[in-house]
Amino acid sequence: MHAIDRFFGLQEQGTTVRQEIVAGTATFLTMSYIVVVNPLILSDAGMDFGAVFTATVLAAAIGTGIMGLWANWPVALAPGMGLNAFFAYGVVLGMGHPWQAALGAVFCSGVLFMALSASGLRRWILEAMPASLRLGIGAGIGLFLALIGLRNAGIVVGHPDTLIAIGDLTEATVFLACAGFVAMTLLASRRIVGAIVISIVGITAVGLIVGEASWGGGAWLPPSPAPTLFALDIQAVFELGLVVVVLTFLFFDFFDTAGTLTSVAVMAGRVRGDGSIENIGRAVFSDSVATTAGSLLGTSSTTSYIESGAGIREGGKTGLTAVTCAVLFLLCLFLAPLVKTIPSWAAAAALVFVGTGFVSTLKDLDWDDAGAYVPAVLTAIVMPFTFSIANGIAIGFISYAVIKIVTGNVRDLHPAVALLAAASLLYFLKDF
Repeated sequence: MHAIDRFFGLQEQGTTVRQEIVAGTATFLTMSYIVVVNPLILSDAGMDFGAVFTATVLAAAIGTGIMGLWANWPVALAPGMGLNAFFAYGVVLGMGHPWQAALGAVFCSGVLFMALSASGLRRWILEAMPASLRLGIGAGIGLFLALIGLRNAGIVVGHPDTLIAIGDLTEATVFLACAGFVAMTLLASRRIVGAIVISIVGITAVGLIVGEASWGGGAWLPPSPAPTLFALDIQAVFELGLVVVVLTFLFFDFFDTAGTLTSVAVMAGRVRGDGSIENIGRAVFSDSVATTAGSLLGTSSTTSYIESGAGIREGGKTGLTAVTCAVLFLLCLFLAPLVKTIPSWAAAAALVFVGTGFVSTLKDLDWDDAGAYVPAVLTAIVMPFTFSIANGIAIGFISYAVIKIVTGNVRDLHPAVALLAAASLLYFLKDF
């Protein structure tokens, strides 16, 4: 115990081994839904469910372990929600690229992320990103996830005249998905740790009883990662001209990580008197390494989870919290049959629930400044309406730059934002 105390600095941080383990367990329960939802999303892109499940668990364990052991932060990582949706529904299904090429793009973005993390460009880019666009992107991702969830649950369906319409609400699976969503909302409102995963498992159990779900079966040993392990195609990234895709992954992951770590630093008391954040460089670099490792294993970008705040609220202050969470993720490897049992309509409720949380970022917009809220709202609504996260981000940058120019506020337009706006415009004009 003394060695653990010295390594993580428990006494210095005013915590104990027991407190850290409890905190790590709380974080795990809060975000463990990802081991169910991520394989379901990426399997829509044609990837092997079992292999993605193993890759998801390993990527989460490796990334979280690095964060705890090297950066000594009480933060957990896993394949990011929104990033996985962009991978599956944007790059593969939307743009028609092979999932192997998409993994290659994730790898390239991870390498660039590591380079940025180790250089002074990190601060320059962070200062360049308009706060309003960051808020709009978060909300847009939430709406996009919610739309996918509503579609998978059968609540929203396609329509030749109105584009979308309400589905058949009398179907048993629709009712069960709605019940799952209500359960998540109820448990979360009462601050029950693990509200999402408890509800998913519970509603799946009901589905098994009424015959709307079937047991996944199979061995309790971890599924083979072979179908996705080292299956990435880096050469295709250059042959198919996926530069914009790489930059989107990079941009998305980078700012998501920066925002999460900044928020967590405040909660964990990691902000020094001069405003600097303790070990922020190591924390960001750990995140970038996790993304690169995840792409080699066969999953979309791995990122820091804001759900880590659950563990911090339980008293987690050091990397031992993260290490505890990493160990619990590894134990999930032996739950494959249970995960395979969970039907898409049960996980759909989680997508809608998580999506509603993302949309809350809009409340922080400056609604008295049209130059701030117009690009943000455009970003948010273009994502679900065009079924593309990349389109939403591109429209956001273009509209932000145009508004600054036409209102005579060119001096307020950061060079990096202007460059990204120009690249976004070229993205839309590439076929002309």
